[in-house]
Amino acid sequence: MSTTAELTTDQVGGYLEATLALVDTELEALGEDSSWHFDQKEWCANQVVGHVIEAEKRGFAGRIREILAGKEKTSAWDQEAVARERNDCGRMGQSLWMEFMGLRHDSLNLVQSLKPNDLGKGIEHPKAGRLTIRDLLHEWIHHDRNHTRQLLQIAQERVWPHMGNSQKFRGE
Repeated sequence: MSTTAELTTDQVGGYLEATLALVDTELEALGEDSSWHFDQKEWCANQVVGHVIEAEKRGFAGRIREILAGKEKTSAWDQEAVARERNDCGRMGQSLWMEFMGLRHDSLNLVQSLKPNDLGKGIEHPKAGRLTIRDLLHEWIHHDRNHTRQLLQIAQERVWPHMGNSQKFRGE
């Protein structure tokens, strides 16, 4: 396996914009089914988007802002408790989309404002240790892709029972 170069801030911005487009498209396609659970142990689309919103505020853009402000330590957050408090299953997908869109546009501006000498600046996290802006930018893309995969799976699970004999094609 060959190694790749780290992403530039322009490339990070492109990935973040792609996630924005995918979330918009998937929520629109799901419509009123955005709060549907294919399994009670799995998040609905609304919960996925709510988590991405909170991770952006608390984990990615939030920590980058802390670093740029000179803060030396950051805190962990209880993702399950925050998800319960948000109660995103009870919200409309369009409402979550609007919240995410505004936040992501602010984050894109933040990423575009970063200078090369900012990338090595860091902060101490109680569980992960030292995190640099460079680390956070790359994790952000990884995190987005993990949760966009969840959104795509929800749509797959939504249509599965209605595929009839074409279910036999799965795995080809």
